[in-house]
Amino acid sequence: MPPRSAFAGFRFPPEVIVVAVRWYLRYYLSYRDVEELLVERGVEVDHVTVYRWVQRFTPLLADAARFGRHAPGDRWQVDETYVKVNGVWRYVYRAVDQHGQVIDVLVSARRDADAARRFFRRALSTLKITPSEVVTDAAAVYPAVLDELIPSAWHHVEQYANNPIEADHSQLKQRLRPMRGLRTDKTARVIIAGHAFMQNLRRGHYEFAVDAPPATRVAIAFSELAQAI
Repeated sequence: MPPRSAFAGFRFPPEVIVVAVRWYLRYYLSYRDVEELLVERGVEVDHVTVYRWVQRFTPLLADAARFGRHAPGDRWQVDETYVKVNGVWRYVYRAVDQHGQVIDVLVSARRDADAARRFFRRALSTLKITPSEVVTDAAAVYPAVLDELIPSAWHHVEQYANNPIEADHSQLKQRLRPMRGLRTDKTARVIIAGHAFMQNLRRGHYEFAVDAPPATRVAIAFSELAQAI
């Protein structure tokens, strides 16, 4: 018996759902913006439905893509930024490698050693890569956590060395701005992880649509991934 498609039971065809999710992750749009764009194309859908599609299918698409992801580099830059979730600050741990690939993201209620440890453990277990160099800010928790989890890595703090990851934070903040706030931790996790997935896809860190022009790479990749879920 063939596996059940993730799109089974949805009133709209997969092509419409995937386009809506792709637009939302790729561009600085609100759910109402996506609703309006779909209506212009003859698809009557409510913005709440678009929200549900994004929450449902973003993790599935990213999971389907993981087997085609390029191995990250061995030099990681790690930093935290912050976002508001239902009016409360949350910390977002993020890392990029020397090629601009987003290593991983973690949304945490606290900025402490436990959160840093969870971030590194998940990244190391998921990617099966041990970095040789880790650049962080001067947060006091990092030396002990890195000595515990990656003792072979050279850990250093250097002025301006973390500029690339800080610039990458700004792209996330720009994407979140049209949303006018995140309502739940689950929503924050899905959107922030989805944004990282989209960044990596656009930057060519997956074996999808590799021969396609950059302008159509994401659209083709999403169509391929839709068939896998």
